[in-house]
Amino acid sequence: MSDKNYYLNIKKALLSGFFMQTAVLQRAGHYMTTKDDQIVLLHPSTVIDHKPEWIMYNEFLLTSKNYIRTCMVIDSTWLYEVAPSYYDLDEFPDNETKRKLERALKKFSGK
Repeated sequence: MSDKNYYLNIKKALLSGFFMQTAVLQRAGHYMTTKDDQIVLLHPSTVIDHKPEWIMYNEFLLTSKNYIRTCMVIDSTWLYEVAPSYYDLDEFPDNETKRKLERALKKFSGK
């Protein structure tokens, strides 16, 4: 655990397995699943006490509302590091999520 990237590497490893289960915060204040455009809320049991821009989740709960649970904050550039073909911008409709992914790709490519 002396490596300064120890926890970062664990997060990226988790994302490499759950790269299809991400959501992005929209201007309206709710989250939208990245690929299938489902409006979701953070489940009340989550330990995240703020609204980060990007989230990876393990569980999608359908009750009277759509909730995501077992969440982790991610950096949008990691999406292009772990699953670049899945986040091919040509596969996304022109919407807020695509614009945020475009910014993430630009940031990732500038590294």
